[in-house]
Amino acid sequence: MPSVPVSVDELTLADGELFHDKKGRAKPLPVALAPLADSHGHLTSFRAHEASIALCRAAIAGVRLLVVPVDPTDDVADVPAFLAWLDQITRRARERVEECAEHGLVPPDFTGWDVPDLVDNIRLVAGAHPYGAERLDGAALSRLDALLNDPRCVGVGEIGLDYGPYSQVPRDAQLAAFRQQLRIARSRNLPVELHIRDAADDAGCAAHADAVRVLQEEGVPQAGCDLHCFTQGPEVMRPFVELGCYVAFGGAATFKRSDDIRAAAVECPTDLILCETDCPYMAPVPLRGQECEPAMVAFSAACVASVRSIAGVCPEKDTYQALWRNANRLIGQAC
Repeated sequence: MPSVPVSVDELTLADGELFHDKKGRAKPLPVALAPLADSHGHLTSFRAHEASIALCRAAIAGVRLLVVPVDPTDDVADVPAFLAWLDQITRRARERVEECAEHGLVPPDFTGWDVPDLVDNIRLVAGAHPYGAERLDGAALSRLDALLNDPRCVGVGEIGLDYGPYSQVPRDAQLAAFRQQLRIARSRNLPVELHIRDAADDAGCAAHADAVRVLQEEGVPQAGCDLHCFTQGPEVMRPFVELGCYVAFGGAATFKRSDDIRAAAVECPTDLILCETDCPYMAPVPLRGQECEPAMVAFSAACVASVRSIAGVCPEKDTYQALWRNANRLIGQAC
């Protein structure tokens, strides 16, 4: 988790734009019609970004809430050290925002909204990813407990099932860890963020089907459930929506061949829809191929709001407002 010096030149180019494509062409941010929330963005996995710089850029883009997943089997070996690092990058991000303001780069003012600054509104969820299911031992559970005890921690996640090509973990171990962490969430009255990935050639979407079955058997936590990084169509989404789960759409919704994901975004109930980045993965169009960062949620939110407006679901402003309010409701925060 390195930290390096920064200047305004490292935050933006001379034209004042935060984003540029691979050819250096400016890609202006869409105008956000409400405060932006990134309901799932990793800060511990960057390669091309420094975390405090990414937070500063997100603030300038209009992001006012970031939920950071932390894995006690992978991301964190020493919980106090991790929390100290988080304090450090938050403090440095605040300094970056102040430095940028001196150069005329300031976060947008959302008139009529009483919302905190991003650096005051970074929240955590903690849980073992399916890849770490076999490592969810006593020591990892102790670290999980310590993370959940931090006042910034607002949920359990990302937890779930991964039957995809990169997973080497037996399904039985994944199912056991999934059930165990659902029970922890319910015992603490916390929401969960789910990672569900099917095998590439699985038309039956077994991971999603198994996740629905587990949720039915264990019970969806009363505090809420978020189907993180949704990349399927409406038919796979419906059983989760029927259980009252939120559905989070990220960069994949902007991809050219993602008509099924956009169809799901159109069908998703307004009171259950979310946006996220899952940074540093899956940067949205027009920045696809770059390392994703929380500021890029602006492009995904614009895509989701646009397709729902074009389909006649609701005006873009209503979707933007729902994305903000739903994210805050999921983490148990008034807005």
